[in-house]
Parts: sequence; C-alpha cells; structure tokens
Amino acid sequence: MRSLMCLLFLVIFCSVQMTSSANLASEVANSRCCGEFSNVKVPVKLVTSYYWTSSICGRRAIVFQTIAGRKFCIDPQTPWVKSHIETVDKRTTATKSNAKKTTVTESNATQTSATESTSAALTTAATAKTQSLTV
Repeated sequence: MRSLMCLLFLVIFCSVQMTSSANLASEVANSRCCGEFSNVKVPVKLVTSYYWTSSICGRRAIVFQTIAGRKFCIDPQTPWVKSHIETVDKRTTATKSNAKKTTVTESNATQTSATESTSAALTTAATAKTQSLTV
C-alpha cells in the first residue's frame, strides 16, 4: 500500500513538472530577444507596430516594425520611444474605432435591406392574394 502511494505521488509530481516546463519551453521557443540596440531614430510615420521583447531575454527592448517589415530593437529608455508608442497606440485605436463604425453601418444597412425585402415580399403576397380573390 505504501509503495502504491509513493508511485502515485511520483506520477503526480512528474506530470506537474512536465506541465510547468511546457509553458516555459513554449515561451522560450516563441521569444525574440535583441542582441544589441539600434541607434537609428525610426521615423514615426514609418512605424506600423511595436512589441516588447520577452521577459526571459537578457535585455528588455521595444521592437518597432516599419511599413517595409524591418524590425528595430530600441532601448526603452531612449527619449523618443515613449512618444512613438503613444502615436502608434493612437493610430491603432483610431483604426479600431473606424472599423467598429464601419461594422455598425454595414449592420444597419443589412437590417434596412432585410426590412425592405420583407416589406416587398408582404406586398407581393398581398397583391397575389387580392388577385386570386378577384378571379
């Protein structure tokens, strides 16, 4: 009985270790770290997005991606970085806002179209019923 309990404990312990190791392994596999920082001040009009490097990297950095797809590792302490981040965030927020407005407008147009179709079908049915009664 005692050996069975030990075996059960060992199985549970190993499964917990494998589960926690898998999360770390996937984070390591998906992480992108910067070897060194770029000294180039990327023009904000060319920046399409940014992301922070993984917390497991030796150096935390912000990676700016440009329209051309180039990526620049920048030191977060660089003076112009904060304003670039704010500008890109405003741009993406405005884009999402416009996308929601477009979706709502399209939804309203679809509802109007459906209402008009239903109205036309009822008118056609009423006309057909009237014609069949008069014959």
